[in-house]
Amino acid sequence: MTRFIEARPYPWPYDGDLRPDNTALVIIDMQTDFCCIGGYVDKMGYDLSMTRAPIEPIRRVLALMREQGFTIIHTREGHRPDLSDLPANKRWRSRMVGTNGIGIGDDGPCGKILVRGEPGWEIIDELKPVAGEIVIDKPGKGSFCATDLELILRTRGIENIVLTGITTDVCVHTTMREANDRGFECTILADCCGATDRGNHEAALHMVLMQGGVFGTVSDSASLIATLGR
Repeated sequence: MTRFIEARPYPWPYDGDLRPDNTALVIIDMQTDFCCIGGYVDKMGYDLSMTRAPIEPIRRVLALMREQGFTIIHTREGHRPDLSDLPANKRWRSRMVGTNGIGIGDDGPCGKILVRGEPGWEIIDELKPVAGEIVIDKPGKGSFCATDLELILRTRGIENIVLTGITTDVCVHTTMREANDRGFECTILADCCGATDRGNHEAALHMVLMQGGVFGTVSDSASLIATLGR
């Protein structure tokens, strides 16, 4: 039986082979540092409503896909407490944008910014992983770089990836590009993603649509729920 989700620029997945055993939901970096008062994004002066907007749509998708037995994967961006995996230029750049000189590894209201084990690094309560769900700790923007994500996906026989999280234009888009190059069939749920700039969010989604879906497709939570609920 073929099963598609309404998406642009083509119904997803391309072959209609959508099953719990070959499809994963990936929730990228829904962490305190990116979504909450006192976190890194807040300290940079960006509008938190942009990065919090995906929380409720993700919750609905997560609840249904958990119930139906899909693979659920969460990611967290962060660095070792000794910062041995933090490139010098990344740390330098992190202090340059509206943070009063406070950047990655420095003390903030939610602990050391983007450091593993600190309160700001934790996934927000609304989307906390449950027992058995996979958590990928990544030091960079893409979820495949310096992680075992690809090994886990291959071992589980995953072919399709539903992408959600923040930010649309940085960590989500980088992960989508990485997954596409590895042969995974991807869709990004537009309302389940957010960026610190509305224009960047929309541009990132538009890029996916080029060349007949150069990185996959763009869909939304309602379309996915409609298909899985049938």
